[in-house]
Amino acid sequence: MNELNPTPFGFALVSEPWDLHRRSRRDILRHNQRVRQAMRANLAEIISHEDIVTSDGQKLVKVPIRGVELPRFRFDPYQGQHVGQGDEGSQSQGTGRTLPGTELGRAGAGSGKEAGHEPGFDYYEAEITVDDLIELAFEDLELPDLEEKGKEQVKVTSVRYDTIRKVGPQANLDTRRTLIEAYKRNARLGVPDWQIDPTQDPRYRSWEETVEPRRNAVVFAMRDVSGSIGDFEAYLCRTFYTWMVRFLRRRYAGVEVVFITCHTEAQEADEATFFHQGGTGGTRMASAYALALDIIGQRFDPSNWNIYPFLFSDGYNWDDEACVDLVRRLLAISNLVGYGELNNYGHWAGVTHGENLESWAPLGALYAKSLASDERFVMVQIGHRDDVWPALRKFMKQRHKELVR
Repeated sequence: MNELNPTPFGFALVSEPWDLHRRSRRDILRHNQRVRQAMRANLAEIISHEDIVTSDGQKLVKVPIRGVELPRFRFDPYQGQHVGQGDEGSQSQGTGRTLPGTELGRAGAGSGKEAGHEPGFDYYEAEITVDDLIELAFEDLELPDLEEKGKEQVKVTSVRYDTIRKVGPQANLDTRRTLIEAYKRNARLGVPDWQIDPTQDPRYRSWEETVEPRRNAVVFAMRDVSGSIGDFEAYLCRTFYTWMVRFLRRRYAGVEVVFITCHTEAQEADEATFFHQGGTGGTRMASAYALALDIIGQRFDPSNWNIYPFLFSDGYNWDDEACVDLVRRLLAISNLVGYGELNNYGHWAGVTHGENLESWAPLGALYAKSLASDERFVMVQIGHRDDVWPALRKFMKQRHKELVR
């Protein structure tokens, strides 16, 4: 019951409903959960924006979220159809009886350029940094079938506060453990009490550096830079590899990334050249696979390294059979081999990620026909910027250990 205190102006309420703060906390948690759900639902669209791809990580991203309203009864000013109301009549005029299965509620959104009179939905923009967005996007991704390879040890600082110490910064004070220590100390003195001795009782959360085996992994990022790759296809390819590299470097301490560009000849490139090189010349992707095999033979012993070659091309290639033979050699020593096809052609609209051979360019169609039985060979098609995120998820999902040779 609320208490009343006298004031110069009479009486004022001084206590609040008992569940006000608890209800507010519950609403905040529900709000944050809705924000995360909305971001998850829009990841494919969010991460493909060029200003996010080129961000340094501190940029704020604004995500539209539909407003969350508390449930309440409202008068329907639109006089729509209602269950069991009126006699038989014209439903189109709202005078007839609503039949079972009739969809009730507000009319849908308008279309066209004429002025509308139906209200819309309330949206607001939630802000999140790109780094936080990356954490949300990558939390359930991993290199498939990553094995314990390599003999190096690397020190990794754990951010889990699973250690308790008697000294530390005040921000890391563990109140619960401090009170327990105070009660135990007072109990030993024969006067059980929660009185804290600041010289003996405080306990602080901390962490320790742990040494864990380094899982060596090398990822070959290969891209087609021939003259047939247009600006939009190049943008899709750069977007995919940008997010893949961010994922690898954030998640795995022992990963190496080898960048290869290819037209009729392949060459190893530094990261800046890989992402900014333009396209000229013909297309012979067998050169990229052959260079990757040479580099593996010279620098990455398959017995000590997990190997992941990825190649993106438009699928119009000279000597497709040579590519199939080289991919088979890579499959014999790799955990997974990925092929991404960039298509931005009208007659393929709407068939990205298709299983039909007709939806693939000649190189992709031959891969699908020749290598479909090997589950370690994964193919994706990217024809729109919203396809980048599903492609990354398809590549970076866990598979069965027995598939790794």
